[in-house]
Amino acid sequence: MSDYSQGMPMGMGGGSLFGAPDVPDGGFFAGSPLEPGEEVVKRERVIEAVSSVYDPEIPVNIYELGLIYDIDIKDNGDVKLWMTLTAPACPVAGTLPQQVANVVSYLEGTGEVEVELVWDPPWTPDRMSEDAKLALGLI
Repeated sequence: MSDYSQGMPMGMGGGSLFGAPDVPDGGFFAGSPLEPGEEVVKRERVIEAVSSVYDPEIPVNIYELGLIYDIDIKDNGDVKLWMTLTAPACPVAGTLPQQVANVVSYLEGTGEVEVELVWDPPWTPDRMSEDAKLALGLI
């Protein structure tokens, strides 16, 4: 498990951190508890859903950009994601994490979904996949 999924504080969002826009403390939420006995979503499905989300300024999905730092799926179907943005002052800081929470919550087998916006470690272009780098002309 990564440091994120073990609950270590990693620089939660907030209006004052590095000039970041105002974002809720504690994360972004969607979904509701999964009924007991229902099959829990697979990690691959969560990645597929997250890959449908794009930063409106960059023509590459946020998963390939390396903005998703970790995904933790509990036995009860609850899903927690840790994500960052390309810059703390990103204009979609207040909406993109909620969009991620929403798309994951639409998947069958998910309970409550939380997306925590983190700034540490900061995002750098080396977190991007080779496909993302190619699409952006970086290789």
